[in-house]
Amino acid sequence: MNQNFIHTYVSVDCVVFGFDHENRLNILLVQRHVDDVPLEKQIKLPGSLIFSDEDVDDAAQRVLHELTGIKKMVLKQFRCFADPMRASNVHDIKWMDQEYKHHIDRIITVAYLSLCKIDHKINSTKYDTVDWYPIDEVPVLPFDHNKIISESLMEIRKWIESDFSIIFELLPKRFTIRQLYQLYSALNEKNIDIKNFHKKISSFPYIVPLDEIQKDVSHRAARYYRFDAKIYKKNNTKLIK
Repeated sequence: MNQNFIHTYVSVDCVVFGFDHENRLNILLVQRHVDDVPLEKQIKLPGSLIFSDEDVDDAAQRVLHELTGIKKMVLKQFRCFADPMRASNVHDIKWMDQEYKHHIDRIITVAYLSLCKIDHKINSTKYDTVDWYPIDEVPVLPFDHNKIISESLMEIRKWIESDFSIIFELLPKRFTIRQLYQLYSALNEKNIDIKNFHKKISSFPYIVPLDEIQKDVSHRAARYYRFDAKIYKKNNTKLIK
């Protein structure tokens, strides 16, 4: 029996989704600092090694708090990434040496998915640069962070299918049916008929119409709606594609 067991470090990486005012799905990325590497090549997912006295879930909450200043966020662990070569790039090795003052030749990360209303003020205590990136404009990232993002998109689709109320964590408190439609379409990457979508949504009692309509818009003003969590818990209707 081969007993060449690994000696490794464990980290958490967090994929934080937001939905902006232009109705685009975004991801929150940070900037690391590596000597002699152009800044545009130093964008990454927020993450950290796990402290010796820390549970992995607590580590993820710490990373999110350091990232956003928000103490409690919706959070879901979705996969472990353990490719032996995931930290083999020379720039990634250099950054880890600078960041952690240790030589790290193998690192396993536990990936988390989180949702944040994009109008929340981001008050990071750790990172100098924190920016929202539209999902279709994410650059080439270090390590396997692009793969983690790709996997997170598949995971959030499963999450919403099992609990549709999660989608409202990304929307403002009052929203239009078009905003909900565009977010749902962006997450599913499918062309969904908006008339059928509107008809289905109108049958959900937990999506409550308000006596408010849009103002100062160039198109026909739409009605605002809100999500009622109490009604949802009683009905818990899934959205049928």
